[in-house]
Amino acid sequence: MSDLPPPAAPQAWPPPDATIVAYDVSRSFGALVAVSNISVAVRPGVTALLGPNGAGKSTLLRMLSGQIAPMSGQVWVAGGDPRTDAAARGRIGLVPQQDGVFERERGIDVVRLSAVLSNLDDVDARARWALDLVELDPDIERPMGSYSKGMRQRVKIAQALVHDPVVIMLDEPLNGLDPKQRRQMINLFHRLGEMGKTVLVSSHVLEEVERFGSHVIVIARGRLAAQGDFRAIRSLMDNQPLRIRVVAEKANQLAATLVNSGSLVGCRVESPTQVEVTTNDVRRFRRELVAASSSQHLRLEEVTPLDDDLESVFRYLVGGQE
Repeated sequence: MSDLPPPAAPQAWPPPDATIVAYDVSRSFGALVAVSNISVAVRPGVTALLGPNGAGKSTLLRMLSGQIAPMSGQVWVAGGDPRTDAAARGRIGLVPQQDGVFERERGIDVVRLSAVLSNLDDVDARARWALDLVELDPDIERPMGSYSKGMRQRVKIAQALVHDPVVIMLDEPLNGLDPKQRRQMINLFHRLGEMGKTVLVSSHVLEEVERFGSHVIVIARGRLAAQGDFRAIRSLMDNQPLRIRVVAEKANQLAATLVNSGSLVGCRVESPTQVEVTTNDVRRFRRELVAASSSQHLRLEEVTPLDDDLESVFRYLVGGQE
């Protein structure tokens, strides 16, 4: 009898707690294929939808929210097909990228209208609650035409949250926000995720999106490039050359020594005190770096890996597709 353990059962797809499922969805506009055969499942918490401009993010969100139908494939969100199931559609909050607002109305009135359209009780209280969530004063008397871009964005987010949806989809929601407002909104997204809501945030600003959470969906040219924990995705790159920034006194002199040592596959001098190197053997490089700096009596100020952030993951996964 074999002592080997039985093979693991295949993981169920979609996950039983998924609140957003797209199965093999495609959408074209004339000859332009905007989304091609994408299958994704999104669970409660915060998920980032990443891709360059024109990758198909907005089209995918429009299909997931029920605004347009896929030309093939199926969509299931919050308990049903949002195109045909009014109850499922009512459990979705959407922040579109487009900045279409009522220029002559106050923010409180615009959010109140969303509460009315959602058949909520005490629409004034709900509108104030939603504006408080996005940290915008509900008693601003100016019309929205005079609001800053950041204020208008927060009104849009309040509109999406006023009916307390189960699923929140946000298309580039941080556009126009200042650094403080961005931190506030990112903290809000995390709070919503911790409450058990499904928050799907689209963006191409990678250095910000890394703060949304570890789960990412990456698309490029309308196709799924990767999905999962970004650190796990990053592990796909382990056999790729790694870039490292070195800052030191006479770094260009140090680089010349390292090039001759054989641990580098590439080297670019950024300034007399900063170089960017590429290596296939990080351990060997570090040993040779320490030896070279010691022999030349040069002080190392910074040794920073450049391929451990989300931007590097994105660049690798969609290389040649932008």
